[in-house]
Amino acid sequence: MNLGVNIDHVATLREARKEQVPNILQAADLAYAGGATSITVHLREDRRHIQDEDVIQLRKSKKFKLNLEMAATAFMIKFATRIGPDQVTLVPEKRQELTTEGGLHLRKLWKRLRQSVQTLHRAKLKVSLFINPELEILPIAKQIQADAVELHTGLYSLSFKQEHKQGSTPHALNQIKICALLAYQMGFQVNAGHGLTYQNVGQVARIAEIQELNIGHDIVARAVLVGMKQAVHEMVQEIRRK
Repeated sequence: MNLGVNIDHVATLREARKEQVPNILQAADLAYAGGATSITVHLREDRRHIQDEDVIQLRKSKKFKLNLEMAATAFMIKFATRIGPDQVTLVPEKRQELTTEGGLHLRKLWKRLRQSVQTLHRAKLKVSLFINPELEILPIAKQIQADAVELHTGLYSLSFKQEHKQGSTPHALNQIKICALLAYQMGFQVNAGHGLTYQNVGQVARIAEIQELNIGHDIVARAVLVGMKQAVHEMVQEIRRK
């Protein structure tokens, strides 16, 4: 299973003082050295952490696969087609939220999302949709013509925390398993992420149909103590422990 490391919160630390450190490129290099197979960044409308120039420099480095998370706005679609990341992950976005709270509302937004995907495909970009693990929305994702789906694991992460024991199999985990299987059978690349930690990642990593996990905050928090390379290495070990 592949590991995409989200380095947004390296930029959060930098933006706290508007300095040049910590350096985003160095963080990405160390994550890659620790075992990451891709680097994920979310270029938000309010630019609270990652900046346009960060994405440009990460793309220029060509050392790793770059996954750009973004809202399906006209500006961001144009930006992505110009920069050319390896993958674009379309996500919902609210200015007031601390982090992405759930998946895209495909029923409401399918026309706009399909147009966005078509534009990105013309630029030969791979597109993933960040969705809740709900069976009924997978046919809509297929209609939108996405290449991949990323299953939102937030409810699982919350229920895991409430269960207080790793051996449990909450309803939220079963939903991810069922949705991952159907998505895989429908031809999607299946990714997953949100709220995953060193403690709860194992059960999701054991789902055979999931090909990539995207993890950010817990790795960056660990990296503050032990360094980025070691923090990523430890997460890779947890994933492989399955």
